[in-house]
Formats: sequence, C-alpha cells, structure tokens
Amino acid sequence: MSGSDTDDSVQPPRDERVESGIPRLDFILKGGFKQGGIYALMGPPGSGKTILANQLCFNHIDKSDGRCVYMTLLIESHAKMLRHLESLRFFRLEEIPDKLYYISGYKVVRDQGFSGLLELIRGTLRERRATVFVIDGMESAEQFAPTVQAYGEFVHSLQALASLLGCTTFLISNMRDRTHTENALVDGVIELSDRLIGPRAVRELTVHKFRGSDYLRGRHEVEISSDGISIHPRTEVQFAHPGPSAREQRLRMAFGLPRFDEMLGGGLPSGSTTALVGSPGTGKTLLGLSFLVEGARQGQRGTYFGFYEPPPRLIEKAEAVGIPLERYVQDGSISLVWQPPLEHLMDSLAEQLLEKIRADSASERRRLFIDGAEGFRAAAVYPERVPIFLSALTNQLRSLDITTVITDELELFQSELVLPTPELANVAESVVLLRYVELRSQIYRLLSVMKMRESRYDTSLREFHITPGGIDVAESFQSAESILSGHVREVRAAPRVRKAAKKKGAATRGPKGKGRARPSRRGR
Repeated sequence: MSGSDTDDSVQPPRDERVESGIPRLDFILKGGFKQGGIYALMGPPGSGKTILANQLCFNHIDKSDGRCVYMTLLIESHAKMLRHLESLRFFRLEEIPDKLYYISGYKVVRDQGFSGLLELIRGTLRERRATVFVIDGMESAEQFAPTVQAYGEFVHSLQALASLLGCTTFLISNMRDRTHTENALVDGVIELSDRLIGPRAVRELTVHKFRGSDYLRGRHEVEISSDGISIHPRTEVQFAHPGPSAREQRLRMAFGLPRFDEMLGGGLPSGSTTALVGSPGTGKTLLGLSFLVEGARQGQRGTYFGFYEPPPRLIEKAEAVGIPLERYVQDGSISLVWQPPLEHLMDSLAEQLLEKIRADSASERRRLFIDGAEGFRAAAVYPERVPIFLSALTNQLRSLDITTVITDELELFQSELVLPTPELANVAESVVLLRYVELRSQIYRLLSVMKMRESRYDTSLREFHITPGGIDVAESFQSAESILSGHVREVRAAPRVRKAAKKKGAATRGPKGKGRARPSRRGR
C-alpha cells in the first residue's frame, strides 16, 4: 500500500496493474507495476534508465491508450534526448506532445523550491490527465533540499499525489545506497547495473523492493538493442516449476541407423534428453542431424540449434554423407537456428530456443538437436550457474515433450574421459560416447552407450564409419574387440570413465601408451 493520508475512497483497486510492455519485465514483477504506485529506478550512467522509462511510456500509450508526462530536471535537453531515441523502434514522434508530454522542472525547483515544483507537477498531471508520470534526474532535486527531512517530505507528497490521481510514478536517479531516504518511502526499488565481469560488459536488472506483490528476486540479464530494452530472467528461476509432461505414453525416437537403434532398444524414449559426447570430428553433428532427418521422415518436426556451422555449410556437410537434410529444411519439417560466434547472453539463448519450440507447438512429436553445450557455457557470465541452468532448461524441454539430443565436446588429446560439462551427464537420461582409437597408424571410430535410464540398452562398443553413403555402425562388438585387442594407443579416447566420486590419483590399469588397454563396456 502507498503511504497516502488521503481519502481511501479515491484510491485505485489494489490488484489493478500497469504493464510495462518491456519484454519479460512484467513477468519478473508478476503482472506489472501497481496502478498509482511510486517507484524508484536507479543505476549508473549508461545502464539504460532513460531508455527504459521512455519505452515504458510509449508502450503504455500503445497498449492502454494512456497519457504520460515526462519531467526532466538537470539532465540532457529534450531535443537531444529525442534525437537519441529516434533510432529505437518503439519511438513514435506522432505521440508527442499530445499523448507523451515532456516538461522541464529544473528552473521551478531552483527558483521556487519543492513547493513550486509540487504545484507544477499537480497542475501538469491534471491538465494532461496523465496515467504515468516520470521524473528523470531526482539527484538534482535532492541538491535543492535544505534538509534530508525536507527531501523525504517531498517524496512523501509525490506518493500521496500519485495515489490520489491514480497516476503511476517513476523516480529516476543515478546509483544510490539502498538505504537512501527515497528508497525507504517508495513502493518499489529497481536497480539497473552496468559493470565489467572479466572482459565482458554486463547489464543487469535487480528488483530490491516491491510492495504488495511477489516478484522474481536476484539479478536478471538486460539487453539493449534497436528494439529497446529486453530483460532476460534467469532460466532456473523462470522455469523453476515446469509443467507435467505433455505425453503419458512414451515412444521410441529412432536415429534411422538400424544397428545403433538396436543398441538403444529401438531409439531414445520420447521426451528425454541425450548427451552425445566426443572429440572433434568423431561424428556428433552428423549423428544429431540423422536424428532430425529420421524424425522428419516420420512426420515429426525438428529443430537444429547450433553455434558453429551456418545453415548452408551444415546442409552441404549432411548431403555429402547421404543425409537428405536439404529437402526437409525446404519443406519446413526441420528448422535450422544458427547462433553466430558472437558474445551471447545465456538466458537469452534459452529464451530464443524455447520460443522457437513453442512456435511449432502444433506438431505432435518434436525433436531438438543442440550442437553443443559449450555454446551455453561460453555465454555464461557466472559459470557456477551452468549446472542449475541446464537442469532447468532440460526440465522445461521435457515438460514440452521435446526429445532432445545435445552434444558436448571432449578435448582432442586426453588419457581419460573428463566431461567438460559434467552436470550434463547428470541431467541427461542417456549418454552416448564417440571416441577415436589409433592402431598401427590407423584411426578408428568407436561408439558406445554409456548410460540410459529406465531402459535396456546394449553395453558393447561398436565400430562405425562415416562414408558418402552415410553412417555405418558395425553389426556386433567383434570389430571393436579386434581393434582393442591389438597394440593400441588411445590418443583421443578414454580407457576408463573417471567418476566424480573417485579421488584424484586412483590407480590405473597399466602405464599409459604401453601394452593392451581394454575400455569398459558399461557406462554408468
């Protein structure tokens, strides 16, 4: 509730909200700002405060046919501000000054003090019939306050006026201490930050206070583009409570490779997540594309979400080994979503992926191939978030009944299997390992199913080949056994799986690079 001492009968209903229209900010605020409330928006220069306030005004006019007053104190001129806003898509010059009225209050507060400023505000809001009011540059007003108490009384009077008129008010200022008098009096405090984390410049939004409503706590990524400001709530908070699975009856989702599908008991269980792990060049991408193409053959829509190869190159690569990717891309059965190698925000990537999936919601069964997990890892500002992020993302995909295959890349040369994203093996129901083995100056590829929850699977290793005719998996483990029973030196393979529970320095089965080595045939 606001701190107004006026007649309660003129106050707006408690549950009435003013939506900001800013992507996902209203989600963070569980519906938007309280009508008639007063909110402090603070942050350092360059954090996006003025853009956010103007974007909110234009959105309010567009969605609610509201009327806004934007008052500036000692900041940039209106003409300069509008020139900067012109490049943003939400800006509409035709709304000024009828629906969005800019006014300066600096001379009045300088010459007449707070009483004169309050009179100007009261008269302007009533004359313009404003439903949203912004004061930009509150630190300038504070400089004219004779005492801290006088400034607090001014903010309190603004709060009473906003409540009386039902006008939602925003007080914009540079970064302040959260214990500041202003922040104690207002109905909500929102902070925009702009800081360096390593070499990256990161903008974030934090809601410190929001009276009368629940909200999403913590820091959320902020992106400023030609569309204005977008907020990206942390994925693990946004999808903390995924819905139930969309299907009770689980089907087998095959790869279209008969012998490999036999190893999987007919294919992957629908709605599950599978990790394909292996060194560069072992065939992870081709195996994932085979999974999508086989789904398209069965009338199931598929999505490729990758970070490395642009669509034309991906199609060329698939067609070269007999995977007819192009025809299914052209008829819309498979969508290729490529993220160029730029600096991304991890939560933004998850939102983009899920929005693409929801756009295909009419499809009965859907398949997803994420190539690869390290793309999310590279986008993480806080690496410690990756495990819970992946858990939240995969849980959300399961609730949408998406059968997901995601790759993760091992180091090219290593003596034992150390997953770069060990948390992926924990959240995935199945893990498939692709490995290289060198024997007598010849490189061989081996494939094994390391893990498959709630399902029978073949634990043997199989040799496989990538040829112009496609991916060919051996009929049995015998060729793999022949390779491994020779004088083997595994330069890119894993003679054993090192589990997290094992202590470092555990005894090995023999000196590296000498004698015979026989990898385990059973995963976790």
